[in-house]
This record gives sequence, C-alpha cells and structure tokens, in this order.
Amino acid sequence: MLKYTLKRIVSAALTIWFVITITFLIMHNLPGSPFTSARGLPDETRAALEAKYGLDKPLGVQYLTYLFNFVKGDFGVSYHKRGVTTRAIIESGFPYSAKIGLLAVAFILGFGIFFGVYAALRHNRLSDRVSMLLATLGTTIPSFVVATLYLYVFNKKLGIVPSYGAESFRDYIGPAFAIGAFSIAFITRLTRTSMLEVLQQDYIRTAKAKGLPSFVVMTRHALRNALIPVATYMGPCVASIVTGSFVVEKVFGIPGIGCLFTTSILNRDYSLILGVTVFYGVLLVLMVLLVDILYVLIDPRIKFD
Repeated sequence: MLKYTLKRIVSAALTIWFVITITFLIMHNLPGSPFTSARGLPDETRAALEAKYGLDKPLGVQYLTYLFNFVKGDFGVSYHKRGVTTRAIIESGFPYSAKIGLLAVAFILGFGIFFGVYAALRHNRLSDRVSMLLATLGTTIPSFVVATLYLYVFNKKLGIVPSYGAESFRDYIGPAFAIGAFSIAFITRLTRTSMLEVLQQDYIRTAKAKGLPSFVVMTRHALRNALIPVATYMGPCVASIVTGSFVVEKVFGIPGIGCLFTTSILNRDYSLILGVTVFYGVLLVLMVLLVDILYVLIDPRIKFD
C-alpha cells in the first residue's frame, strides 16, 4: 500500500507539472498581453507594466520563475486587481463554489443512487422506463438551460428565490441542482446498469437462498459492489463540481471560482488563469487518488500489490 501511494504521489506531481507547463505555454503564446485590452493605454505605459510583472523577460525565465514561486505557494499577483494576489482571489471565491459543489454532490449521490437502485429493482416496469426517460433527458439538457429554467419558474413566476447572489441556503439550491442535473441523470443510469449486473451474480443467489432479508442482500451485498463504477465517476466529478461551474455561477451571479475563471480569461490575467487551473488540477488529482483508496473499502477483493 505504501509503495502504491508513493507511486501515485510521484504520478500526481508529474501530472500537476504537465498542467502548469501546458497552460503556461498556451497563455503566453496567445497574441497580445494582459494589458492589450486596456483602451487608451500608451505604449510606454504598457511596456512599463509588462516590465513590472516580468512579462518582458524571455519565456524560459518567466516559466522557471513561476515554477519556483509555485513550489513556495506563491501563485503571483493579479494583473487586473492591483495589490491582490491570485491565492487571495482563489481563497475568496472557493467557499462559494465549495458550498454549491458539496450540496450538488449530496443531490447527485442521494437522488442518483436512489433512482438507480429503484429502477433496477423495478426492471422493465413502467417506473423503470419513466426513470430512464427522465435520466436520458437529464443527460441531454445543458446546465445553463437548467439554470435558466429554474430562474424563470422560481424567480420570475413564483418569486420565491432571488435572481442572483448567495446570501442564504436557499440561494444555493438552484445552482447546485443546475450543476448536478447531468450527474444525477448519469449516476441513475450507471447505478441501474451496475445493479442489474450485480443482481445476476451467484453470490446474490446464494445470499437469497440462505434466507437473508432482502434489505440486507440489497444493501450489504448488491449495492456495495454496484457502487464501484459510481465511485470511479464521482472522483473527478467531485473535483469538477466543487471548483464551480463556469457558466452556472455566471448565470446566478455567484462570485465563485468558476465566475472568476471566466473573468480572468476575458482579461487575459495570466497569473489568475494559471492559479485556478493548477488549483483545479491539484484537486482533481487528489480526488482520483482518494477514489483508488476507497476501492479497497468498497470491495475488499481489490488489493494494491
């Protein structure tokens, strides 16, 4: 287990380095600079700003400087928010994205697993077909459409939720549902398929033949093994959701990481783009590693030898 963990840590470090390198090269090879969009900015002033932030140095020097600062935990300063570091901006936006993401994960696991198991137990019946129809629709409707429909119904028609902001718990329900709608539908279909496969296994028939209660057979034997594909999907899914949906946060006017990321791209704020991208990459790598470890807890037959 220790040897496997060390290998994964090294692999994670290489993955993060690869993400930094690719993002850095793409951002710095785009035409213009972070100050190109500033209207009426004299060339002398633009050159002075680029010199202040080290953008006039060779690309290799900039790259090595960023790597050195990154190891120290310094993501640089924002080019469009004076005196504000990228780390401070991420720390201010992440709590909003995390609250929405955790609530969305609760919706995904709760509704997705429940409806998936229910559909599997009602295989080829009307309720199963209705569940699969709704799940298919859920996987085809984009999140921004769900967000728009939510605001239209609950804000414009019913007037029970605000159109933007995140002041109370109910303000997070809409964004969480919009972000998690696709994953709820996908988990429903995945759980149903996995559950149907597990229910055909010999050990399930043996458990039933022993006279074990149906609830015990379903929860302790069938559901536990059926959740392995779900755990595989939820690793990167959690990382993506917790860091925020770029479009949904923009629709609801929530100042999370997703909203900050879209703004940084429009402003060509290199340091903020790199910081958010690397932060997402680190979180994604950690979640994938956590899923690999959870495999052993879900299915003792899996060993890291």
